[in-house]
Amino acid sequence: QLVQSGGGLVQAGGSLRLSCAASGRTLTKYAMGWFRQAPGKEREFVAADSWSGGSTYYVDSVKGRFTISRDNAKNTEYLQMNNLKAEDTADYYCAADFFEEDTIVVDRAVDGDEYDYWGQGTQVTVSS
Repeated sequence: QLVQSGGGLVQAGGSLRLSCAASGRTLTKYAMGWFRQAPGKEREFVAADSWSGGSTYYVDSVKGRFTISRDNAKNTEYLQMNNLKAEDTADYYCAADFFEEDTIVVDRAVDGDEYDYWGQGTQVTVSS
């Protein structure tokens, strides 16, 4: 089970940090991803990291603004979001993919169907 926290309402240019804690399991050997879904739109990949956190991948629209990271000792994944824009408004979801290779395979990372577990989602609203 993945339990998300963070999110909320922030002005454009502000920052938020999302957390995703694994309950009852370790995140070791799990690649993690963040996805988002805006109202009326399809789910969109945001970012992913390999199970050690050593490899990361971002959608172009968030590069340089968002940072994915993890603390495997705490079984928690993070998404730091800086310089938020109105277009970042969405429900954000974390997801876990059991993948023992400590690398990013892009086609796999961006495909939500590859993930085994999902968080409950958290709303992020950016006011302009």
